[in-house]
Amino acid sequence: MSEALQLRGVRRAFRTEAGALTILQGVDLTLRAGEIVALVAPSGSGKSTLLHLAGLLDKPDAGKVLVDGRDAGSLPDKQRTAIRRDSIGFVYQFHHLLKEFSALENVVLPQMIAGTPRSAAAQRATALLRSFGLAHRLQHLPGKLSGGEQQRVAIARALANAPSVLLADEPTGNLDVATAAIVFEELLGVVRTHGVAALIATHNPDLAARMDRTVTLRDGRVVAA
Repeated sequence: MSEALQLRGVRRAFRTEAGALTILQGVDLTLRAGEIVALVAPSGSGKSTLLHLAGLLDKPDAGKVLVDGRDAGSLPDKQRTAIRRDSIGFVYQFHHLLKEFSALENVVLPQMIAGTPRSAAAQRATALLRSFGLAHRLQHLPGKLSGGEQQRVAIARALANAPSVLLADEPTGNLDVATAAIVFEELLGVVRTHGVAALIATHNPDLAARMDRTVTLRDGRVVAA
């Protein structure tokens, strides 16, 4: 399997009134195509910082972030933005859908921004939404969808540009237990079908157990859980 995401010796610290606060100190992590990895770590351990660096939303102080073999972490903002758009999908705890657009349009828009013609974008969006059981909800606005349906649309949107990497931060955290289990199972199925490398932060041990392996953060480094 090809290496979709690699973090090599990644370090990140933040300045505070008390001095430098080191969050990550030498993170090494590799995700391969089709691999789903759970990130289970306590609050304040650096999960969000790690996800931001992996998603090129922030730059490391040292080390490398490679996406599809390309050293992307230190590139200029414009190039990092292009890689995020084309190669990385994000799913958050809250869906962040555009409320004035339908479910279909929410999945079409990121494709059109990337340059995909509207007809092709609509075709892919329809296929993705159908894979999440939303064929009957394509034209519904987010306000007319249930919480589980909204998060399904958000996941479909994250996969719209066929990314090689999917980063998810508590993607079912706002859902009830039963709905979370269903949505998560659908997420795993679609990710595996598309061969995406996924890093999913979760506090749910039952969900983590369904993934290929689990890692955690300890003393600013990634280790096997």
